[in-house]
Amino acid sequence: MTAEQVEPSDRLSRSGRSGHMRGLWLALVIAALGLLCLLSVGIGTRGVIWADVVATLGGQVDSAGQAAVSVRIPRTLLALAAGAALGLAGAIMQGVTRNPLADPGILGVNMGASLAVVIGVAWFNIASIYAYVWTAILGAGCSAVFVYVVGSMGRGGAPPLKLALAGTATSVAFSSLVIAVVLPRNDIAGGFHSWQIGGVGGATFAGISHVLPFLAAGFVISLLSARKLNSLALGDELAAGLGENAAVARAITSLGAILLCGATTAICGPINFLGLVVPHLCRLLVGVDHRWLLPFSALGGACLLVAADIVGRIVARPAEIDVGIVTALVGAPFFIWVVRRHRVREL
Repeated sequence: MTAEQVEPSDRLSRSGRSGHMRGLWLALVIAALGLLCLLSVGIGTRGVIWADVVATLGGQVDSAGQAAVSVRIPRTLLALAAGAALGLAGAIMQGVTRNPLADPGILGVNMGASLAVVIGVAWFNIASIYAYVWTAILGAGCSAVFVYVVGSMGRGGAPPLKLALAGTATSVAFSSLVIAVVLPRNDIAGGFHSWQIGGVGGATFAGISHVLPFLAAGFVISLLSARKLNSLALGDELAAGLGENAAVARAITSLGAILLCGATTAICGPINFLGLVVPHLCRLLVGVDHRWLLPFSALGGACLLVAADIVGRIVARPAEIDVGIVTALVGAPFFIWVVRRHRVREL
């Protein structure tokens, strides 16, 4: 491996995207995220004023407006954390599989976590949030391995469309199994119906604090995997020439994504397509270098999920639409566009 061999890929990742432009985009994305957070706290069935926000942050909840703010703050924090986790997990999965169609929902990872939680509650009576998270992580990991094995069968290994089809079929099958498990259990059916859609309503500081360690571990593993993903992007042989064990690199980076998906699904339910949309948009801004792409995907995912939550509250007042529905309405057409753009033909 020589410097000349690596240079084209490195030059591609920086083409037209200088450090100055990346810094500018970073400032704009952070500013947009701050504005969205303010809107998320202020918008809802009941209008609030800035004094209500300040009073609530100070621990005072003496009015209806302050009570509304006290509910919206943890909801906004959960949307931030879940959106960042799913955006980052999507970028990781696309990097690990070198598949532009990869997404925690499309590859069946979210639904695998969902099925595991449903089985745990219905058959083993798990009740604590920690049990939910560990069960969801186990389900996400098993589903990811299963989809990759199925998608790799036959000639040509695991091309993008084949993996996407295997993941979609697995997701549909797991969704049917979820219904089969929940349907006879009237005692849990009501709660799982809303959870299965995917949303951030009903968030509490206690619930967020329980999943925070798992999300933090997933973020650390994922963000530290940027160089490994850059090596994998060159191909397994070139990655080996750079001293990277491709199998170990994939296992470590996939672990970070599975932690993020499992923890997020446990507390929010399965939220699909966000992990597909965000990395593609971020590549347009900062290129394919994962040292920039991963943190931008986390910030972009947070922006998109907070915005989806705001839209869900506005369009159906005085009721609201869960973020899982909003992201699906945005993500499904985007998925079709990605398929057409990359013109994937091989099954």
